[in-house]
Amino acid sequence: MHQELINFTENLVRSLVKEPDMVKVQEFLGDDEIIQLEIIVHEDDMGTIIGKGGKMASALRVLISAAAYNMNINRVRINIDSF
Repeated sequence: MHQELINFTENLVRSLVKEPDMVKVQEFLGDDEIIQLEIIVHEDDMGTIIGKGGKMASALRVLISAAAYNMNINRVRINIDSF
């Protein structure tokens, strides 16, 4: 379990949304040892997290991937969903 990466992701997403208590990040081990992070936010916050044209989601993926790289985690896949 990569708790440091999960904590980083939760703190990053919570700083962006209106309902920070509803943010949940779960880790799954995917195919070929790929770490999958599932980010779940309140339905009202989906627009904020996705952003116009998906730019915010793309930026989040870059930041989380960079943090994972610094933690010696080579492959991370990020999925964003809502309650």
